[in-house]
Amino acid sequence: MARIIDYETQNVVGEKVRKYRIERKLSQRELSEKLEMYAIYICRGSISRIESHERTVTDFELKAMAEILKVPIEELFEERSD
Repeated sequence: MARIIDYETQNVVGEKVRKYRIERKLSQRELSEKLEMYAIYICRGSISRIESHERTVTDFELKAMAEILKVPIEELFEERSD
């Protein structure tokens, strides 16, 4: 089911997810595959949309991403660095 929110930016964590994914030397596909170990199925394209703030992120997804990226979940919520 599509997650549709009437905002231009669909999440506040995308930039940090991308930052930590790259720091951990994970491709979007590798992050997607690691999420499957948590029974969370997000395709590579959806990871891209999360990182570009075009897709919402559920609390379950966010918790698993923080664990995979080895950062406290709060770290993903820090302000964007524009």
